[in-house]
Amino acid sequence: MRLFSLFVAASVPVVKVLLLTALGSLLALDHINVLSPDARKHLNTIVFYVFSPALITSNLAKTITYESIIKLWFMPLNILISFVVGSLLGWVVNLLTRPPPHLRGLVVGCCAAGNLGAIPIIIVPAVCKEKGSPFGDRYACNSYGLTYVSLSMAIGAIYLWVYVYNVLRLSIQAIPEELSVSSIGKCTMEPNIAEQGSLIEARHSPIRFVRSEDHADALPSTRFDEEPELGFTYKIKQHAMELSGKLNLKKLFAPSTNGAIVGFIVGLIPPLRKSMIGDSAPFHVIEDTIILLGDGAIPLLTLIIGANLLKGLRSSGTPKFMVFGIIVARYIVLPSVGIGVVKAAVHLNLVQADPLYQFVLLLQFALPPAMNIGTMMQLFGKGESECSVIMLCCYVCALVSLSLWCTFFMWLVG
Repeated sequence: MRLFSLFVAASVPVVKVLLLTALGSLLALDHINVLSPDARKHLNTIVFYVFSPALITSNLAKTITYESIIKLWFMPLNILISFVVGSLLGWVVNLLTRPPPHLRGLVVGCCAAGNLGAIPIIIVPAVCKEKGSPFGDRYACNSYGLTYVSLSMAIGAIYLWVYVYNVLRLSIQAIPEELSVSSIGKCTMEPNIAEQGSLIEARHSPIRFVRSEDHADALPSTRFDEEPELGFTYKIKQHAMELSGKLNLKKLFAPSTNGAIVGFIVGLIPPLRKSMIGDSAPFHVIEDTIILLGDGAIPLLTLIIGANLLKGLRSSGTPKFMVFGIIVARYIVLPSVGIGVVKAAVHLNLVQADPLYQFVLLLQFALPPAMNIGTMMQLFGKGESECSVIMLCCYVCALVSLSLWCTFFMWLVG
């Protein structure tokens, strides 16, 4: 009876996600066409730049304190472990299924990055409201749960854009080189080579011009005195630009990341917190406005997920064994590893004996792939149909796996 009540408590949030996802798919049908591709694109932009940062900022600003930071220090490490283990599993899936080269990064990304945003922020508060929940008072559970989930969302966004984005970029950028050698020929690479040559020439021409004996008489003598300083500063700028290009710092400081930074600043600086957080704060209208914006993120995100999954029904040609390998990695192997990681952390006193906190840590290992991976593939213009099939299969399987794993996790921590 106890196990059945836990199963009901775990299944209700998943059913909510299912209903919203089904509504999104329905609205994207051709004869309804409310969530057309253009509409999804614009909604995605609004959610990315407005709603998601507002949701993260409001939740972190309300709940983050110095005490909670000390308590939650293990969460970034836990998410990092899930990304590392998932990447290793993705490498194994690539080794066994041998997908096309441009899909290898997609496999690694889907195995490594879980949906640490929309899914937990729906599941955790909904679990707190259920009668069979083992997490005590529903209001305290909801408040602490939002803290855990908001921090998880912020950290997940940073890891996603720092690591997975660059894995996909490097995987896709390798395609032109292979195609140019095999079938396209030399002409395909000529523009890039020309651009690189002109760039290198433009970068290094001042140094060569100064050092040239032919033009030494025409140059002022002060140019030779300034050469070492210019060369040193130039090298620093060059290395900084190369590092920025490789890491893509613009994506690192995505709106969700910036929202997390603002939330941390407001929550951890007492004067800001007292002036903005709480009904008695003089500027509480700012908090109310941000909360109002953030509340729209969850339903819109889930509707977009449902609309994007519809593309998977219309796609074909995706390797089935590759999809099966991702499902096994994400829903069987990774949660099993997560249980060992969290239990070891509790045994070593790295994690406090808070059942809700342990539940969120475990849940991070059992989530479906991050939907932002589909957004990244759209940005690169490669593998969009294959990504849609993967997301469709993974999210359909998540309806069963999430219910079962959430039930087991609640029994384990309770």
